[in-house]
Amino acid sequence: MKTGPPHVAMLATPGMGHLIPLAELAKRLASRHGATATLITFASTASATQRALLASLPPSVASRPLPPVDLSDLPRDAAIETLMSEECARSLPALTRILSELRETTRLVAFVADQFGMDSFDAARDAGVSTRCLFMPMNLHALSLVLRLPDLAASVAGEFRDLAEPVRLPGCVPVPGSDIPSPLQDRSNPSYMVMVHLAKRYREADAILVNSFDAVEPEVAQVLRQPEPGRPPVYPIGPLIRQSGAIPPSSPRAACLEWLDRQPARSVIFVSFGSAGALPKEQMHQLALGLELSGQRFLWVVRSPSDEGTLSDNYYNNAESNKDPLAYLPEGFLERTKDVGLLVPSWAPQTQVLAHTATGGFLTHCGWNSTLESLVHGVPMLAWPLFAEQRLNAVMLAEGAGAAIRLPERKDKETIASVVRELMVGEGKGAMVRVKVAQLHRAAAEGLREGGAATTALDEVVDKWEAEAN
Repeated sequence: MKTGPPHVAMLATPGMGHLIPLAELAKRLASRHGATATLITFASTASATQRALLASLPPSVASRPLPPVDLSDLPRDAAIETLMSEECARSLPALTRILSELRETTRLVAFVADQFGMDSFDAARDAGVSTRCLFMPMNLHALSLVLRLPDLAASVAGEFRDLAEPVRLPGCVPVPGSDIPSPLQDRSNPSYMVMVHLAKRYREADAILVNSFDAVEPEVAQVLRQPEPGRPPVYPIGPLIRQSGAIPPSSPRAACLEWLDRQPARSVIFVSFGSAGALPKEQMHQLALGLELSGQRFLWVVRSPSDEGTLSDNYYNNAESNKDPLAYLPEGFLERTKDVGLLVPSWAPQTQVLAHTATGGFLTHCGWNSTLESLVHGVPMLAWPLFAEQRLNAVMLAEGAGAAIRLPERKDKETIASVVRELMVGEGKGAMVRVKVAQLHRAAAEGLREGGAATTALDEVVDKWEAEAN
């Protein structure tokens, strides 16, 4: 039997939202359990952002890229979910080789894949890796939905968006059909069957690790903690978020933090739509005018409008704006707001911004990584979901957790201004959200302490890995 530290192989399908929490899990396994890990990534997302993240990992966490595979036969407008699933399927021979090699050179105790990499379980089985786990970088509501998806696909006759009644799942906030994740909104799109196929494979996992925590969705956490025949045990081990490391003083990216240093405490709303989010030009205009009308200080990460390219272009390129995004703003906006607002093209150090004492609100797309970062730093949210499971997250945050105010479907400047003011200084709903987020901020920290729920859950998982490997 091999000696040495336990080793875990992890497959991150394309998207920083998948890689970041898996990298944080690898770091936690190293620091708490003395484990080593190999993060396996796909060639299609070998961006500068990804390379920088992988280079920043401790020596105990290695990375291996899979070789490129040809996807040129897929339609130009293929959905992100289809692209990711297909790239995974075509990478299985290379993945089998990497896992076989790791079995030879390390004490490999488990293979972990995120939700779009379920077909990689075949490679792990072929390489002789006996313990195969699913890592869910989303929340327990999303997990509940996908676990029930094969049944829903069979029982719901038309499209989810046309349902008269919301979808009700045990322990979950009722979800209107129009807020069901976007790849499930069109049965004729191949991405729909991709999602159903992946969902069926969830039950093959030995365990499901979820990047969430009990306090933010307590009822469904309680439901999923109960064993259910044919369903793997579920372990909420979050929040796993990217830690806010130091930024070199010479870095131009530090400029927005210096600007925040000059603002009063809790006075700035941070506006960002994640690593792949962008708005159509008209909505971008309404947002700009709404921020101006609100009279609140703002820090806005601005990208070229989404009319300029496809969603998958943004997703795979981390939404680096090719043209000057500030050129798309309303005439005179920059000059009129120069004393209260700062606009940053394409990218800002989000964790550092959310951790800053001047930040008092976050207008967000409700990507789950961004949501967890906001909760960890105690920043209340305005929900403006765009795609994927973000609308589901918005429902849970606004109707269940009480941690966000959701913007109405009609997003004109007056509505935006009103909701921004409510979140930042309102005495009604805004005040309730601010109190609730402060509570969740404390609960997230408590779960990660010695003896906390998340720490205990991860300890249990690692103990099982060790027992099964011996």
